[in-house]
Amino acid sequence: MMKLIAAAALVAAFAVPVQAAQSSPDADLARLLKGRVAAAPVRCIPVSPTDNNAVQIISHRALAWRIGSRIYVNVPQARAETLDDDDILITEPFGGQLCRNDQVRPLNRMSRIPKASLLLGNFTPYVRSAAK
Repeated sequence: MMKLIAAAALVAAFAVPVQAAQSSPDADLARLLKGRVAAAPVRCIPVSPTDNNAVQIISHRALAWRIGSRIYVNVPQARAETLDDDDILITEPFGGQLCRNDQVRPLNRMSRIPKASLLLGNFTPYVRSAAK
């Protein structure tokens, strides 16, 4: 019995620092947008295969594209909780743009199994704040 209690205490001691090191999706998003303010939402953003428009996935929360000096954040209309920051996002832009109601599909990086499609919402641009 004492060995079981000692083993449980050891597991708990190592598990607490791991949990503390993980940050919440809201904290990840706040860190990404630090020093920026939201502008009026837009329906579409330009995307190009030659641009460095890599999307950043904020687990269980949102998608973020860095285009020029702006960061565009999109909260999908449903199922954002299925997003994982290690997913690969499959997009099919039409006319060089991603727009509200376009479908995107996250793909699990390890299993290569696609998840359910997500409908994009409006894109909120974040720009650097003028006050420092």
